[in-house]
Amino acid sequence: MNWALAVIALIVLAYAVWVRRLGAVNVSAAMFFTTAGLVAGPVLGVLDLHLRSEAIKLLAEITLVLVLFSDASRISPRALRRGAAIPLRLLGIGLPLTIIAGTAVGTLVLPDLAGVETLILAVMLACTDAALGQAVVVDERLPARIRQGLNVESGLNDGLCVPIFLIAIGFAEADQGDTSGHHALRIVVEQLGYGLVAGAVAGALGVVALRTALRPKHRETGWLQVLPVATATAAAGGASALGGSIFIAAFTAGMVFAWYHRAHDAQVTHLVDESGELFNAVTFIVFGAVILGPTLSHLTWQLLGYAVLSLTVVRMVPVAAAMLGSDSRPATLAFLGWFGPRGLASIVFGVILLDDTSLHGETEILRAVAFTVALSVYAHGLTAGPLTDRYARWWASQPGRGATEAEPEDATPHVRPRWHRPAPPHGETTSP
Repeated sequence: MNWALAVIALIVLAYAVWVRRLGAVNVSAAMFFTTAGLVAGPVLGVLDLHLRSEAIKLLAEITLVLVLFSDASRISPRALRRGAAIPLRLLGIGLPLTIIAGTAVGTLVLPDLAGVETLILAVMLACTDAALGQAVVVDERLPARIRQGLNVESGLNDGLCVPIFLIAIGFAEADQGDTSGHHALRIVVEQLGYGLVAGAVAGALGVVALRTALRPKHRETGWLQVLPVATATAAAGGASALGGSIFIAAFTAGMVFAWYHRAHDAQVTHLVDESGELFNAVTFIVFGAVILGPTLSHLTWQLLGYAVLSLTVVRMVPVAAAMLGSDSRPATLAFLGWFGPRGLASIVFGVILLDDTSLHGETEILRAVAFTVALSVYAHGLTAGPLTDRYARWWASQPGRGATEAEPEDATPHVRPRWHRPAPPHGETTSP
């Protein structure tokens, strides 16, 4: 590791000191950490890490485990029932259509990839990351359903894409003869099944532990924060020992844990949320230094074209189709369609793909993911503030939209609250 750990720590310290000033000049956290990684890695050479190293894989796994657990544990079932229209449309209709569109575009633009490899690429880039456009989900001038819809979509689609990702890899390995179809199917079933079992058991144990810890004679506020971290770790560890997916286990454990802790005022997930935020920052530093930097010299028009199409047509057309019949106006459809940033999950999937598979097109897939995420980091980071302000002003000017609609009493909190910056002054909000 040499000086890598110290360099990463100094970058994080710098952001912590300058976070408000960076926000004032419209520099998002993902932009800062990715750029810092590029400078520290390929430019200065002080961040010397290898993509296929065990340390990078471990970082990726820890980050996604914590984020998946955090996202799932912060979902309020009652709030979802009260404002489920947009996230259900985006997840139930938009997500499958996005994967289909991404596969079709990949087949046309990247002909060197096999058909199932383009499917893997499409799944890796179907996950959205609301943190890359943080202003969109924290600006209270926007309609509550728009903010919550994008936020919940980002929080849940990572977990939904994990099993599809595993199934696609199984098909790809069988297709190129690395394993038999029967063996690939068995591995996928084991990963899904054992992941679900380990997650459910760990989540239930976490609930029992929380109930016990909340009793007056056992109460110790500080250690309550440790319970979710321990639960997520137990889920991942149990799944790994059984041969299941640690990501499915973490997401399942988070959902089980949410059924109980959301009924209480204690913010017991604060530590796991902040831990996920820290590891997420480190992941983007590593992304800039180890993944994006070395691949820049391999940028082609085909890869750039796929990245642009992935963030526009592949995302926006399925979103528009998913919102048919919702009476949403063109400005709302464009806003929902544009703000589907690609970030953390896509990066982690790329690391896992390189480490756990030997597909013929894995290098091309990683390059496409790297360029798409990089383009998203800067494009969504730079446009989040201005476009949010423009949409908020348009919304406020619409006839009949002036009456204030309060947030639902049990509104879903920001699913992935990392890199939070102060929200602008409270404005009027209503349903779209």
